[in-house]
Amino acid sequence: MTMLDNVRQTMRRDQVWPFLIEKQPPNIDVSHNVILYVEGLSVSFDGFQALNDLNLYVNDGELRCLIGANGAGKTTLMDVITGKTQADSGDVYFGQTIDLLGKDEAEIAQLGIGRKFQKPTVFEAQSVFSNLELAMKANRGILPTLLAQLSAAQFDRIDEVLETIGLKEQRLMLAGALSHGQKQWLEIGMLLIADPRLLLIDEPVAGMTAQETERTAELLTSLAGEHTVVVVEHDMEFVRSIAKTVTVLHQGSVLAEGSMQEIQNDPAVIEVYLGESD
Repeated sequence: MTMLDNVRQTMRRDQVWPFLIEKQPPNIDVSHNVILYVEGLSVSFDGFQALNDLNLYVNDGELRCLIGANGAGKTTLMDVITGKTQADSGDVYFGQTIDLLGKDEAEIAQLGIGRKFQKPTVFEAQSVFSNLELAMKANRGILPTLLAQLSAAQFDRIDEVLETIGLKEQRLMLAGALSHGQKQWLEIGMLLIADPRLLLIDEPVAGMTAQETERTAELLTSLAGEHTVVVVEHDMEFVRSIAKTVTVLHQGSVLAEGSMQEIQNDPAVIEVYLGESD
């Protein structure tokens, strides 16, 4: 094939360049109704045992709350699940077949696992709409971002997310002008725009007003079912308002697990965690 033939082939009107094709996430095997398996997970830092033979199973579509004192292992667990920290031993599976420990952060995000840190990280000089546009799943590189235009379906998806997070009226407002709670909702929306199967949310109501906290509880509760939501939180009143199942971590292991009432009545939990807040 001559150089001219190559150019003609490249410039064909029906040609779709590979970097413009949106990658589809793999099918997640949740035939046993469990989307996240953590088994025998251990992590140490310079002799400190951050996670110690931890076992955790999260059902598909549930809203799970993780609580525990500082240093209990909550953040380290999130770091391992998302590929930020390497485990010393153990297994972490997304569904029954996808081993997360062999993947980096970008690969794990592509699988459909989104993480929101405590401090909101939105583009404050951009509008609410633009923040969601930038987070669109198809725009994964600089060149595709520059070349691609939003389709009608993508516009509809952004409108849907704006409705979900309660910021439809603020769509043209600069993100920097939003309240703290609204910035948190926008960042959750930036995760939702990519259709994650699993959302990891770190202390979503820290610094919020009572009204914002109530709205956040409604938002996270509404996401469960279509998504699996794991929330790390220190605000026990907030946990009581949203949790069906609570997992308590202590010294890198699961201390207790059950309903909020069961957790509140567990003598070990009262001693090592709940008692500390009295």
